[in-house]
Amino acid sequence: MASTDKSPGPTPAKGNEPPPGQSMSVGQHMIDKGAMMLQSLKPVKQFKQHLCSFAIYSHDMSRQIETHHYCTRLNQDFLQCAVYDSDDSNARLLGVEYIISDRIFEDLPDEEKKLWHSHAYEVKSGLLISPRVPEIVAMAELENLAKSYGKFWCTWQADRGDRLPLGAPALMMSPQGVSPGLARPDLVHHRDAKYHVDSDSYKASRLEIPEPEMISPFADYWKQHAKGFAIDIVDTDMKRTAPFP
Repeated sequence: MASTDKSPGPTPAKGNEPPPGQSMSVGQHMIDKGAMMLQSLKPVKQFKQHLCSFAIYSHDMSRQIETHHYCTRLNQDFLQCAVYDSDDSNARLLGVEYIISDRIFEDLPDEEKKLWHSHAYEVKSGLLISPRVPEIVAMAELENLAKSYGKFWCTWQADRGDRLPLGAPALMMSPQGVSPGLARPDLVHHRDAKYHVDSDSYKASRLEIPEPEMISPFADYWKQHAKGFAIDIVDTDMKRTAPFP
């Protein structure tokens, strides 16, 4: 259902200013054009899926962002995604997400599982969409994603105003049902209006998508135990695996 609402979108993120640096020169454009003609860029050209959803910082659940995942599937059980803050040509690369099937996830050590989140809620609630792809076409992949788990590291916290990627990576979590309406309605409304979709309609149409028989109690660790993960950088003695020359 297309939205006809003309209300303004959510308050712009603090980090909407471009990163510091001089504008591109004619010479730099020529270098880039030449590189495009001579180089294959094979890994980048493998990104064929665009997924849009929302994420919350594991260490600060008051901060929520819209995320755009450009993914390539290496096999039936593994996807790797570059995560951006928008689908614009000047979008900022926020981090990376790895997505694995429930079959692969179950073989992980329990401590490792705590870093992963289930995609079942995102899919079933209508929060995760394939922009501009008809729902009937996207349904097969949505059914796969509903049984998958993701580990998403954010390296650029642009929403707090950082004009450069600063500090340690942050582990991101899915807006699971920790509390009613955890996903910010203004963000969801703005996203839906942009792509002319209705998340509530998606939620109704996805009721029959099968979920894992049991979502691992170690996944979505913050939901189960009200604990997040904050990563910091500390000095440490380097381990030697071979004598220095």
